[in-house]
Amino acid sequence: MTRFVAPSADEHDEIPTESPVETAAGTTTRPAGRLFRDAAAWLIGGLSLLVTVLFLVVNLAYNNWHFIPPVDDAYIHLQYARQIGTGHFLQYNTGDPISTGASSLLYVLILGGAYALGLPSEAFLPFAMLFGALCMALTAALTYRLGARLAGRQVGIWAGLLVALSGPLAWGATSGMEIAFVAFLLVALLLVFTAERATNRFLWTPLVAVVAAITRTEALLFAGVLSLAMIWHVIAHARGTRAAWPRVIGRIVWIGLPVYAAAGLYAFYWAVTGSAEQNGVLAKSLLHMPAVYPLEVADQVLSNFRTFLTAFSGLSTQDYVFPGALLLAVIGVIGLFRRSPQWRGLALAAAIGVVLVLASVSTLEFADVHHMRYVQPLMPILLLFAVVGIHTAAQLFTGGARRSVLAGGVVLALLFTVSQLPAWSLRQAQQAAGIRDQQVTIAHWIKGHLPRGANVAVNDVGAITYLSDRYVVDLIGLATTGFATPNLHGAGSLYEELRYLPEDRRPDYFAIFDSWSVHGLGEAGLFGRELITFELKSPTFSHTTLGGTSACQAARTCNKVTIYQADWNALGSGDQPLLATDGQIRDRLNVADLRDEERHDYQVVPAHQGFQPRTHVKTVTGPDGGDVVDSGRHVVGGEIFTFHDLIPGRAATILGRVDATEPLGAEPTGSRAVQVSVNGEVVGIWNFDADPRGWVEGTFAIPAELVTDSTVTVELGPLQEFLGPYPDYQSYAYWVSQ
Repeated sequence: MTRFVAPSADEHDEIPTESPVETAAGTTTRPAGRLFRDAAAWLIGGLSLLVTVLFLVVNLAYNNWHFIPPVDDAYIHLQYARQIGTGHFLQYNTGDPISTGASSLLYVLILGGAYALGLPSEAFLPFAMLFGALCMALTAALTYRLGARLAGRQVGIWAGLLVALSGPLAWGATSGMEIAFVAFLLVALLLVFTAERATNRFLWTPLVAVVAAITRTEALLFAGVLSLAMIWHVIAHARGTRAAWPRVIGRIVWIGLPVYAAAGLYAFYWAVTGSAEQNGVLAKSLLHMPAVYPLEVADQVLSNFRTFLTAFSGLSTQDYVFPGALLLAVIGVIGLFRRSPQWRGLALAAAIGVVLVLASVSTLEFADVHHMRYVQPLMPILLLFAVVGIHTAAQLFTGGARRSVLAGGVVLALLFTVSQLPAWSLRQAQQAAGIRDQQVTIAHWIKGHLPRGANVAVNDVGAITYLSDRYVVDLIGLATTGFATPNLHGAGSLYEELRYLPEDRRPDYFAIFDSWSVHGLGEAGLFGRELITFELKSPTFSHTTLGGTSACQAARTCNKVTIYQADWNALGSGDQPLLATDGQIRDRLNVADLRDEERHDYQVVPAHQGFQPRTHVKTVTGPDGGDVVDSGRHVVGGEIFTFHDLIPGRAATILGRVDATEPLGAEPTGSRAVQVSVNGEVVGIWNFDADPRGWVEGTFAIPAELVTDSTVTVELGPLQEFLGPYPDYQSYAYWVSQ
């Protein structure tokens, strides 16, 4: 067993120099020369560029020679970038508050800079896609350089070729997203680290880490782990050389640059949006669900993590990497750790960094979205260590067998990788055709048919905003701050959040996927006259790989979009009770309105773990024959809330608006009875009435002796602890009067 030993001060002497070296496979190769004079680097980078250009050609052929990205999110970046380029920093719509819907700040700053320098609008998307292709070419070339430095030129060449010929990476590079840019930064970070490891004076590595840290959160995690490796090397070197500790501390402080940069960035987010987390995290994280159950979250996180491991193992039917890639990468990390003491810190940091990134992304509800695009930047590192793993495995053999194992392993990996390319290029083109057929078409229709100055609410915010020249409200909450959390709770909370918008910002039109949950807003009567329905005619996936269903156009999970004229006539119709109150109304709890729920310390107390108290909207016919609209929340178990502004010592009456219709008509399940407690003291049982036409309003009396303060806390719950039957109803509002 190899004993872990901190590197000594002179271990850098083992780092490959410019003299010939003998590889573990028994062959003698020369280390890579200077980057700009290295023919292999140019050839590998050129091959990568050729592959991505061919991807673009297939895409163009599918779309009448127009540039169309395979994901609508690319247009989100373009919109933010154009706004930055015209002086509206992080304002998705001109005049809006700052929002954090772009998944990469630095990426949109780069695109925004290009726009500010005069890049024409018609060239903006091609520029973004070609920029990704260039970044991927650089990534492939730098992967070769990194592999050559770690394990010899032959390993570097094979690793660079695998990156250059990777279908998922070519897809990501030409998607218009930041995938290739982040991959380039991660590989560059490791390469600069290896250059400065010889002296243990890390000057440039922290600067590259800063760039990575402000690009994506996942890159920050990776850079943070590598920073710990730098600190470890600096301290070990200082002990061996008896360096002055003030100088050592100064170097450690410098290494902390990425942490300071990230802290400053998140402080800025918090100052301008009220949350240190980006809107994308708020909208997608399992940690922001209506009810968070640690064990349920852990189960889903582990499930997502297993999905990543399965994909990277290559041992399933998903054509993501060659078979055994992950296992070989683990062998590569172990082999580098055991045989190259000078690279132990790097090997350990890279392995831990990859695991942390996978774990972090696993906390998202749809972690594998768009072919796992959040973790695609890790693939060059995975492929590099997989080749190192083949290199390590070859050492179990001698002579010609060793060379045969090495060559055979990498050739098989390359054959499998190359065989994936046509499918991935076709897959991307099919996705782009769906974006063209839906979002791009809808955007142009809106621009040509809806009045200038119209406000449009959407649940896919990219192309419609970028191409329609209309003010857009993002119901998902990526680009419109404040909507991410209501969207997670459901249509009821979305309805209430829309009510908070100023009248001049309320949507005049809705462009909504028929199959998405926000379509429940139609139950509020908000969807008035139907203007047009767009149904996809574009090709479907020839083969759906991991995360492909999230490209819902090609997967046909969102094949219809309808545009409605907004109808706000029933807005506020449910604010007052329909039943006459006894006395003066002192307070009202508007269930599903997240702001009002917070003011009243409202919470659902579920009867079982895992239940999500989603919200919805319902319209009923009032006594005068008009529509009455209110939002509500599904409750299985009970509720707790606090009323304010009561007069102490005076009896009070709770009036509740509840839909307690039995699940199967009039079947007596016992779910309509709740036990009422006030300030912790049981008062009695409230039997909700039911009406299949909608909610019913009923009352419950609170004795005067229990109103001891201006506030009272009310708890509605099961008649007995632990055992059913459990209350099961929809609550909409509670008023208290005296």
